[in-house]
Order: sequence, then C-alpha cells, then structure tokens
Amino acid sequence: MTLVYYHDIFLKHDTGGFHPESPRRLEAILTHLKATGLWDKLRVETPRKATEEDVALVHSREYINDVKEMARRGGGQLDPDTVVSRDSYEAALYAAGALVDAADAVMAGKATNAFCMVRPPGHHATPTRGMGFCLFNNVAIAARHLLSHHHLQRVLILDWDCHHGNGTQEAFYEEPKVFYISLHRWPFYPGTGSQGETGTGTGKGFTLNVPLAWNTHREEYLKVFEEVLKGRAKDYRPEFVLISAGFDTYAEDPIAGLGLEVEDFRRLTELTIEVARESASGRIVSCLEGGYSLEGLPLCVEHHLRALLGDRA
Repeated sequence: MTLVYYHDIFLKHDTGGFHPESPRRLEAILTHLKATGLWDKLRVETPRKATEEDVALVHSREYINDVKEMARRGGGQLDPDTVVSRDSYEAALYAAGALVDAADAVMAGKATNAFCMVRPPGHHATPTRGMGFCLFNNVAIAARHLLSHHHLQRVLILDWDCHHGNGTQEAFYEEPKVFYISLHRWPFYPGTGSQGETGTGTGKGFTLNVPLAWNTHREEYLKVFEEVLKGRAKDYRPEFVLISAGFDTYAEDPIAGLGLEVEDFRRLTELTIEVARESASGRIVSCLEGGYSLEGLPLCVEHHLRALLGDRA
C-alpha cells in the first residue's frame, strides 16, 4: 500500500498569477492521476496540521513567528521569489504535518511508503530563512522527527531536485545521523552544492553533493545516480529513506531541466526502493519539491507513484 497525503489547503497558498510555483501544479497532477485511474489505487490521507513545536525541530522560533505574522497581515514576500499569502502559514503547517504523519504511518507499518503531494515546497528553507519558493523545510522536519520521536540512528535524505537543497544541507551539516545526498545542476541556484561541501564536525562525510552540468544527458544522469545509490547510499544502510522529489530535472522543465524524460523517474524510484529494502524494510516517504512543466509534471509524478506501488503497467 502506498499512502498519498494531500489537503485542499495547499491550493490556497497564493503566489500570484505568473509565479511558476502555483496551485496549478497540484491541480494538473490531480486531474491527471484521476483521469488515469491511478488515484483510485492509492490510499489518500488528509494530513494533520503540524504544531509549532514540530516546525521548531528545524526552524527558529523567530523565523516561525515572522512567517505567521506576515500571513496574519495579509501576506508579503520573504525574498523576490518567495511569497507569503494570507493562507500560506496554514498551508505550510499542513505540508510539514503531512511529512510527519507519513513518517509515523510508515514507521507503524500502515504502509511501506508514502508520497506527500504538498506545497509550499521546502528544501531551500534554512533554519532561519525562507527562500527559493520554500517556507518550512518539510523533509528536514520529518527527519528530525524520526530522530527524536522514533530514535532512528541513520536517516537518508535523497534529493533529486534540479536545484541544490541548501536548506536541508544546512540543517544537517553537523549531524552524523542524517546522510544528505543531492544530485543537482551546478553551478545554478542557489549557488551551493559543490563537491567540497561534505559536512563539518561529527557530520563530516555525511553530506554528498553530486553537481551535474546543465546539459547532462539522461543516460549519464542515470548512470551516476545508480552508482551513488548502489555505493554510498547502500553502504550507509539507512533505517529510513526520505526523498526530496523534485521533477524539474525533466528535460522540458521551463525553469531548470537536466535532460530526464518522464519515464526516468520510475527508474530513480526503483533504485531508491532497492536501497530501502535492504536495510530499511522498504520504508520511504517522498515529498514533492520542484517541477514546473504543467504538461510534464503530472507524467513524472505518475511514474514515481507507479514505482512506489510496484505497478509495472
């Protein structure tokens, strides 16, 4: 069984008519999944709203209050790209809550894996700052929850978004219990993610950045991805796998792109499942990050979900 976490509040995070990270992304995914009949194969859950204590596992109280107050006043902008509307704070709490709920459900054996179809996305949000369309770092909050509430010792965060997840890296840069692996276009926004960034202190060696050139061919990407998964990721023997699932590595993505075709996301997912089965009993929670082609994004998500389901069709 694959769980999907979704709430209509995610459509109320209003970024403006021409913003690439808009409610139209989720609307396109929902329409496609229902049209293909795949939606009926999934167990769709409504997430709870995260508490401020959940969010504070990663973010400072001052930053949480800043987002809350900005939304209360009717909205504003955290930076030129990152919009807060009246309902954004609530949407962000539900997005974080989806990841915590999904982690709990998978740990309890209610499902082997889960996909959180949420917005706003999260992997650029640092402990003290929102940026890159992101308010709260959903995957990082789930990882901290797994460490603190389930007492896990080895959590793998695999980030295949086209952009480097600087916020996730910063949250765990000194943390040996979380192994952060990112494959991303580089040099590119947000400017972080070089091979030399490997962690510090007790976290040294628990950050692995794989920077890729903008014109990397899909065969080369898949080769590198497989080498990383069957090498460093497998050797880590994670007890749980979290995926920052960005679909802006799709070749036709309008703001990023790295050469992947829609069917390649099935292969990325299958390779991740292989690693999770070996040491984590298959436990995976995936979270929607980027992906801005309204035509391609739903197809990419479909392939990702079919792999999670073990659906060979």
